[in-house]
Amino acid sequence: MEAISTELLLIILCGLVVLSYLFSIISQFIRIPSVLLLLFAGLGFRVLADAYNIRITLPANLIEGLGVVGLIMIILEAGLDLKLGKEKTKLVRDSFFSAFFILLFSLALITGILYLWLNEDVLSCVVYALPLSIMSSSITIPSIHNLTEQKKEFLIYEASFSDIIGILLFNYFIAPEILTLKSVGLFGINIIVSIILSVVISFVLFLILARTKLNVKFFLIFSLLIVIYSGGKMLHLPSLLIILVFGMVINNWEKIPLRGLLLRFPQKEVAPLREFLHSITAESSFLIRTFFFILFGYSIDLSFINNPDVIWVGSLIVLSLFLIRLLYLKFYLHTQIFPEVFFIPRGLITIVLFFKIPEHLKLAGFNDGILFFVILSTSIILSVGMIGYRKPAKAIVEEPQFSERSDIL
Repeated sequence: MEAISTELLLIILCGLVVLSYLFSIISQFIRIPSVLLLLFAGLGFRVLADAYNIRITLPANLIEGLGVVGLIMIILEAGLDLKLGKEKTKLVRDSFFSAFFILLFSLALITGILYLWLNEDVLSCVVYALPLSIMSSSITIPSIHNLTEQKKEFLIYEASFSDIIGILLFNYFIAPEILTLKSVGLFGINIIVSIILSVVISFVLFLILARTKLNVKFFLIFSLLIVIYSGGKMLHLPSLLIILVFGMVINNWEKIPLRGLLLRFPQKEVAPLREFLHSITAESSFLIRTFFFILFGYSIDLSFINNPDVIWVGSLIVLSLFLIRLLYLKFYLHTQIFPEVFFIPRGLITIVLFFKIPEHLKLAGFNDGILFFVILSTSIILSVGMIGYRKPAKAIVEEPQFSERSDIL
C-alpha cells in the first residue's frame, strides 16, 4: 500500500469526526446508540478495505491506549454528572447493589460456561469472564439521552459502579497471590488508600485549576489524571476510583462539610470551572470515542461468524447477561424496568481489560471472536430496547438535547 499524503490523512481524520457528529444527531431520532453506528462504520471500512485488498495494520497499543484514555474521560464525565445529597441515598444504594450483584452473578455464570466449554484452569476462566461481566459505561452513558432524568441517573451510577467494581476484581484476580488472608487484607487497604488519595488529589487538582493564571488548564489536569491513573495501576491501586471522586467533588463542591477548608479556596471559581470541565470533558470524550470505536470496528475479523463455537458460546453468554439482569431488576427493584433491562452493553472497558490479561492466565482454546460477538450482540439488544422505549409525555419537555442546545439543527 502506498503512503498516505498528509493532506489525505487530515481529510480522513476530520471526516471521521464529522461522521461521528452526524451519528450523534441521527442516533437521537433512530434511538440507536452512536457508538454502535461507529462500530458498524468501522466494520464497513474493514469490508471495503478487504474488497480492495488494502491492508492497514493497527498496533494493539494504539487501540489499548485510546481505550485507557477514553475510559478516564468517560469516568470523569460520569463523576461530573453525579449529584449527591440525602435525596439520592436510595438511588445510589440501588444502583450500587444492582451493579455489584449483577456483576457477581454474571461472573459466576460466564465462568461456568467457559469452564464447561474449555475445561481449562478455573482462575483463567474467571479472569476472562470478568471483562464480559462489566456493564460498559462508554456505551451506556452516551445512549441515555432519550430517557427520563431518574432513569438516566440510575444508569450513570450503575455503569460507573460496574466499571470500578469490575476493575477492582480484575486487578485482584490477576495478582500473584489471591484467596489468602494477606491478599484480601492488601486488597482492602488499597481501596482505603485510594479513597483517601482521591479526596486529597481532588483538592490539589481543584486548587491548581482555580489558582493557575494560564488559559490552558484542562489538558494540564487531564495529563495529571493520566499520570495518577498510570501510577496507581503500577502500584496496584484502583485508579479509576480517584478519577470518579475528583469529578464528584467538583460537581458537589458546595456539599463538602469542611467549611473551614473550603474558605481557603476561591469560591467564585467553582461554577465557571465546573461548567468548563463539563464542556471540555464531553468534547474530548466524544473525540476519543469516535476514533476508538471506529478503529475497534475496523479491527474485527468477521470470519468469526463461520465458527459455530463462537456463535453458541457467545449466544449463551449474552442470554445469561440478559436473564440475570431481568431477574435481578424485576425481583429486587420492584419497579418499571423498561428499558433498563436492555442495558447490557459490553464495550470499551471489556476490550481494555482483555488486552491486560497476563500471558500465564491466557485460555488456549478461547476464540477472540466471542469477544466481538458479545460486544456487537449486547449493543444491538440495547438498541432494540431504546427503539421500543417511549418516554412519558411529562418528561419530554425538560429533556436536554444534544450538546444542551435547542438550536442544534
